[in-house]
Amino acid sequence: MSPERFAKIKAVLNRRQPDLTVITDNVHKSRNLSAIVRTCDAVGIPHVHSADPDDGYGTYHGTAKGSHSWVKVHLYEGVDKPIKKLQAEGFKVYAATFTDRVVDYRQLDYTQPCAILMGAEKFGVSDTAAELADEHIMIPMMGMVESYNVSVAAAIILAEAQRQRAEAGLYDESRMDPEEYETTLFEWAQPKIAQFCKERNLDYPLLTEEGDIENPSEWYQSVKVIRDEAREKREAVKAALASDGLDQTAE
Repeated sequence: MSPERFAKIKAVLNRRQPDLTVITDNVHKSRNLSAIVRTCDAVGIPHVHSADPDDGYGTYHGTAKGSHSWVKVHLYEGVDKPIKKLQAEGFKVYAATFTDRVVDYRQLDYTQPCAILMGAEKFGVSDTAAELADEHIMIPMMGMVESYNVSVAAAIILAEAQRQRAEAGLYDESRMDPEEYETTLFEWAQPKIAQFCKERNLDYPLLTEEGDIENPSEWYQSVKVIRDEAREKREAVKAALASDGLDQTAE
């Protein structure tokens, strides 16, 4: 970990907007989902909520260019779940859809906690989602086509959200929960060690000011002790089973 890389990671985290997010309502094309995730990373959004994507969520790497590593995508069965969850946390949900109560997307306040709800490629926002949303928004169209591609529309709306938030100074200092900040900082700075710890239910070690493991030899030794103890327990269980006449392998 170079000092420059670690400084960039911290600078990006310091600009994350925990009270701005996107909900996708059955947006199923991986290329579109990945493009939305990439835009969210560019705007500083840490979480995306994807409801009922066909065949689950998959990123199209040529479009995402690794941005899915920096944005957490949460999957739901039913678009009502993320909408209600976020509303309970104080978010306003702005649905991009054409109804009799729609307003120009630039008229709304994006500096308050809000979620931009984008609908499926062919059918748009579902009736369920539209009814639950707090506001309906649209992007004025000047040509023959009736709508933008869903990922393009998301980018246009999020650019306005970024503009408003920048003017309000919301990118000037860290706004993330301190615990989430430290956890994310470690996972971005030391992804391989973070994965190792997750697989073994280990606490993350401390980082130095340069983003390296603090007292690495001491930490690796403590991990070795834990692994040795786990192996001894497995062997003890295996021996006990063997003494009972059971031919099994303890995991």
